[in-house]
Amino acid sequence: QVQLVEAGGGLVQAGGSLRLSCATSRLTFRNYAMAWFRQAPGKEREFVATINWTGTNTIYTDSVKGRFTISRDNAENKVYLQMNSLKPEDTAVYYCAAVRLLFGKRSVKDYDYWGQGTQVTVSS
Repeated sequence: QVQLVEAGGGLVQAGGSLRLSCATSRLTFRNYAMAWFRQAPGKEREFVATINWTGTNTIYTDSVKGRFTISRDNAENKVYLQMNSLKPEDTAVYYCAAVRLLFGKRSVKDYDYWGQGTQVTVSS
């Protein structure tokens, strides 16, 4: 019954910005570390960023450091991914994921719940 729903994807030019959101339901949100993954056509799903249950610690994959920021709003039970200076290689379906209590996991197999994804396309 747990649901994660992503929103905010779209088509942007290189150098532009997007802000993705993930709304949760039937989830004790404050007890979960949250993460963003992405999957480009023909590629495996890869880790992007994660944030612990209090929002005090974050981890990013090297390719997005300095450009992307993950954050969470525990009052609204939402997690966000602010994406700046977007590049064509950022084009992918972006997925929101959750794991109870744990933090720092970077593999898809470690996460308990997933959203359906939102498409991000960056044109050059």
